[in-house]
Amino acid sequence: MARAASGGGDPARTLALLWDLDPPSPRGPRQRLRPAQVGDAAVALADAQGLDAVTVRAVAAQLGVAPMTLYTYVPGRDELLDLMVDLVHREELPALRGGWRERAEQVARERLDRARRHPWLLEVATRRRPPLGPGTIGTYERELVALDGAGLSDVERDLVVVLLGDVADGAARGGTAAGAQDADWWAASGPLLERVLDPARYPRAVRVGAAAGAEQGAAYDPGRALAFALDRVLDGVAALVAGRPPA
Repeated sequence: MARAASGGGDPARTLALLWDLDPPSPRGPRQRLRPAQVGDAAVALADAQGLDAVTVRAVAAQLGVAPMTLYTYVPGRDELLDLMVDLVHREELPALRGGWRERAEQVARERLDRARRHPWLLEVATRRRPPLGPGTIGTYERELVALDGAGLSDVERDLVVVLLGDVADGAARGGTAAGAQDADWWAASGPLLERVLDPARYPRAVRVGAAAGAEQGAAYDPGRALAFALDRVLDGVAALVAGRPPA
C-alpha cells in the first residue's frame, strides 16, 4: 500500500464499513467474512512487514479468497486504511486509575504503547479527517474521561487530549527512528566519533550527550522522554486550572 492519509475514502462508505452497517443481503451471494476480519488481516501484515506490504492481493492471500473478492467486503484501499486504524483502537485496555493527572499519564502511555505495537500508525495522518469508528471514538471518550475532575472547560479538555497525543507520538517517533539496531550502530560508530568530536569545539554536545547516554543506556529512550514531557505538560495544566472548581 502506498503511503496515504486516513480519511481519504468516501465518508458514507467508510462509516458504513467501520460501524458494520451494511450486512450482506440474505438474497445475495453468501459472504463468510466480516469487515473486521479483513481489517485484522491487514493489521497483521502491516505489523509484520510495514504499511507498504498491505495490498489487496496480500490481504486476500491471508484470508484465502480471490483478490477481487476482497472488494465485496471493503470498498477500497482508503477505506481499508481507515478500518485498520479504527481496529487497533478497539484493543482492550485496563481501567483508568488514580486522579486526573495519573489518568492523563496512563492514556498518553497507552498511545505510546499502541504506536510501538503498530509502528505504521505513525505514517498515517488522522487528525484532519479521523475515521470516527467505534475504536477511535471510544479512545477519544476514554482520553476525555481521563481528564474528569481537572477543572478544564470542554474546549480546554479537547486541546489537552490533542497535546497529550502529540507528546506521545513524538516520543514514539523518536523510538522508531532509533530502531532495534541502535546499540550496534553506536558500537560501530563510537570509535570514529571519539576521533572527530573535539570536546574543546563541542563542549556541551559532548558533555550533555555523554551524560544522557550514560543515564538512559542509549542515545534516546522514548519512555523516559515521554515521562519528562508529561511532567512538564501536566504541570502546565495544573497551573492553568489552579483554584478552579472540578469540572
